[in-house]
Amino acid sequence: MRDRAEIGVFGGSGFYSFLDEVEHIRVETPFGLPSDDVAIGKVGDRSVAFIPRHGRKHSIPPAAVNYRANLWALHSLGVTRVIGPNASGSLQPHIQPGEFVVSDQFVDRTSGRADTFFESGPKVVHVSTAHPYCPVLRDLAVKAGGEVGVKMHGRGTIVTVQGPRFSTRAESRWYSSSGWDVINMTQYPEVALARELEMCYVSLSLITDYDSGLEGHPDIKPVSVQDVERFFAANISRLREIITRMVPLIPAERTCPCATAMKGAVIGG
Repeated sequence: MRDRAEIGVFGGSGFYSFLDEVEHIRVETPFGLPSDDVAIGKVGDRSVAFIPRHGRKHSIPPAAVNYRANLWALHSLGVTRVIGPNASGSLQPHIQPGEFVVSDQFVDRTSGRADTFFESGPKVVHVSTAHPYCPVLRDLAVKAGGEVGVKMHGRGTIVTVQGPRFSTRAESRWYSSSGWDVINMTQYPEVALARELEMCYVSLSLITDYDSGLEGHPDIKPVSVQDVERFFAANISRLREIITRMVPLIPAERTCPCATAMKGAVIGG
């Protein structure tokens, strides 16, 4: 199974068709089955593996996604770089629907999710997430977005909530006043698990809404599922083009400058 793909892509809401001519394979992992079969194909001359994060029929809610199986499946195929597109809400007035945020930090507000590959063993493993997102992939994402002609925010903090419910207005005010920029339900533990497997990861957040509305703007209503799906569908072609332009720019070398930080695990007895 190794060396079947270099780059992995996780589908966000409504993003289930990325590769045109693909081979679908079933990958079993020590952590169960991934969200769906893995689709392997080409973008230019680069081999890409794609997994729809919520399943092809969007039947898996955020808290029930088998993130460990998804990451393990890509890793077992040889993937070393992961692109994680997602639909997200804005927590700040200057980040508007239709724009993209390439986060450099995350805050975890989930609970009960299986979020490590090192649950047990003869030693305890601690992996640094001080800088969780790959700076090389982030720069390439911003460059690709600029070529497409969309506004890209090159940094930001994304807070991951448990879901499936959306935030209360009080929670949204709390997140916004904390200085966090984007809200989402799937970034954690996806990015942390990628780091444990020494895979470079980048988040591409398409902003679809203003979460629970925007203070001082009564005309901006709280987010709804229908609004997110409608907005994402209208912008899916731009997201696809960003990824299509980004993939050929990714260095072919299997190592990355952020690999040193990923390998800096502290192991105790």
